[in-house]
Amino acid sequence: MSMLAVKKIAQMTGHRAAVFALAPEVPAARVLLSGAGDGWIVRWRLDEPDLGQLMAKVDTQIFSLLLLPTQAQLVAGTMQGGLHWIPLDKPERTKNIAHHRKGVFGMLHQGDYVYTIGGEGRLTRWSALEGRSLESCYLSNQSLRCLHFCPQRNEIAIGASDNAIYLLDAESLHHTRTIPQAHANSVFAVHYSPDGRWLLSGGRDAHLRIWDTTADFQEVMAQPAHWFTINDIAFSPCGRWFATASRDKTIKIWNAADATLLKVLEGARDGGHFNSVNRLLWSEHLISASDDRTLIAWAVENEEAHN
Repeated sequence: MSMLAVKKIAQMTGHRAAVFALAPEVPAARVLLSGAGDGWIVRWRLDEPDLGQLMAKVDTQIFSLLLLPTQAQLVAGTMQGGLHWIPLDKPERTKNIAHHRKGVFGMLHQGDYVYTIGGEGRLTRWSALEGRSLESCYLSNQSLRCLHFCPQRNEIAIGASDNAIYLLDAESLHHTRTIPQAHANSVFAVHYSPDGRWLLSGGRDAHLRIWDTTADFQEVMAQPAHWFTINDIAFSPCGRWFATASRDKTIKIWNAADATLLKVLEGARDGGHFNSVNRLLWSEHLISASDDRTLIAWAVENEEAHN
């Protein structure tokens, strides 16, 4: 089994509450944005991790975050269900739209559109250019908690608090399939493999499950991957590994080929987080965000390359 060398390269501090949202700043892989329970959106440079820059502030907890690079605009989803469309050059001209209820738990930018999901069980498609809602569809009578886009299938997967995963055609928003009882409790994380072959999901039941998109979404693997809720899943850019983040305070890195566990990152031994790990972002480095109000950047590589 190939081993991994994982090194903590930076810890970013400054938020005054739990960090729930991460977004890359395109095209600079070493620059990212975070959103937190303090309502702050902060820009971080991994080359200068001590110098976080406050980009914008809203008056409630931020649960989700997007950067629209061509519009030089941020979109922040809040605990109250509002969407804040924030021009980076003139944040005082922020447009606040009260839309979802009970929180905006996930956002996705694809092409000309932004997709958002909320606590009332609704998916909404927006014009990315105009910040205007175009259409909505109700999928559940409970919260929609996570979503991910598969370019090969032009498909959006959405995990919900009713334990199901919903699959929609991204263009028509036609609801094509439901995986009922995908988890024993709320589905908090969904993520397609880079080749579109597999859909990975994690839930409040602490299980990791893998579904075969080419075989009518048959379950091909299920295992108790963490002690508590799996909050997020992220693939490495090379596609060889994926990471899971959990309320059990750990990050686990897995072999994408067979879902074997390669590495566990925890607080005392690895300098990791000491509270729930809420969000992951994997570009040049793996970035984790936590209830402990910090972000950590990890360098991940093959042990052979490390030696």
